[in-house]
Amino acid sequence: MDRKPMRVAVVSRSVYPLHRYGGLERHCFDLVRSLLVRDVRITLITPPPFPQRPREPDAENVYRHPHVTLKPVPYVTFPFSNRRGTTILDRITAYPAFGMRAGRLAADLAARDEIDVVHGMGASVLGYAGVPRGTRRAPLVMNPHGLEEFGATDPSRAPLKRMAYWPLRLAVRRCGRAADRVIATDRALVDSVAAHLGVSLGVVRVIPNAVDVNEADRPAAAARASALAERIGLRPNEVLLLSAGRIDSSKGFDVLLRALVMLRDRHRTHEHWRWVLVGDGPQRSALEREIAAAGLQPHVVLWGRASSEDLHAWYRAATVFVHPTLYEGSSLVTLEAMAHRLPIIGTRAGGLPDKVFDGINGWLVPPGDAHALADACVRAIVDRQRLSEMGKESRAIVERDFSLDAVTDRLLEVYRELLSEANRPIIRPSHQSDRP
Repeated sequence: MDRKPMRVAVVSRSVYPLHRYGGLERHCFDLVRSLLVRDVRITLITPPPFPQRPREPDAENVYRHPHVTLKPVPYVTFPFSNRRGTTILDRITAYPAFGMRAGRLAADLAARDEIDVVHGMGASVLGYAGVPRGTRRAPLVMNPHGLEEFGATDPSRAPLKRMAYWPLRLAVRRCGRAADRVIATDRALVDSVAAHLGVSLGVVRVIPNAVDVNEADRPAAAARASALAERIGLRPNEVLLLSAGRIDSSKGFDVLLRALVMLRDRHRTHEHWRWVLVGDGPQRSALEREIAAAGLQPHVVLWGRASSEDLHAWYRAATVFVHPTLYEGSSLVTLEAMAHRLPIIGTRAGGLPDKVFDGINGWLVPPGDAHALADACVRAIVDRQRLSEMGKESRAIVERDFSLDAVTDRLLEVYRELLSEANRPIIRPSHQSDRP
């Protein structure tokens, strides 16, 4: 039998670097890139690129690869929502509407036998979910990602926020129940994914988010790291605590700030530290006010958004990565930091306990516990001799369980399993094509 290359439609409301830099966006980029290496043909269904965005030609070239077909679908933002894809209003109006259009396009491509598998992110395949199973020409793999719409990320607003997210929960559940396989990004999330989406455990597969360990080993990062450290005036004996992520209420950066106040006030012998936060978001102004009120300006740098190269340079410059999140899906930034051989101070949220092992490659604390965060920071600063060994453990964990090669193998097995069930030819992608 003639074995043609596998054809996968990847459907997402946002991808890096065409739209923004975030966990979802970076995951989609890595998914496309890793499948291309295995000689898989990709149809990418996503909104048109943002006209105003930082240009990263090397990354954008992935989407110009001859085996990638870009199918832009309009994403029409609600008239007075100017933060596309980031507000509750946008996520319960424009996002499901985009999912209907994008999913229907995927259904048309499947009906014309142009794709073999549909791989959708969250509610982006809502239109495909409406196609009866018996008439679908391609199986559906659905990754719900962070499931923020099901979680109480801000206790003070939880009831209101949960009510507001009701339409999006319905859309995501519909996609999950229509899916032939649902992805949980960590073992710790399997039960919650099945419960939130109302699916059986039998359709859930653990496919971690992955990182390219080669990105962490680029020689140019060392020189860039030195330049960044010099730019903020970092002294040779200072501990650099690094965090990265969107500055909003779910990430717990305000909790970390309170922990750092304790670190300063209660442990004055350990003042040789600096906290750098890479990222931006709606809570940045409030965080800046808290930093000023606490008098922490000498210790804190809010760097803002960074290019991929600068983010990897910050990892290289850092001593410890601190992820104080209150609610989490998988956390790509934590994996990237681990690939850079950094010990991690994290919370027992989402999939982090699958990555960070207390006392082995870092420390885990309860979400929202500023005292425990402060204690972990003290341990990292005082016992600096252990940090190098912890960092080596971080890298070993990533190479074993979260590298792009290992995770892509697991994902392709899911695709083959579905195609075999559908009595379609089992495609075995080649490992020989050039890395894009």
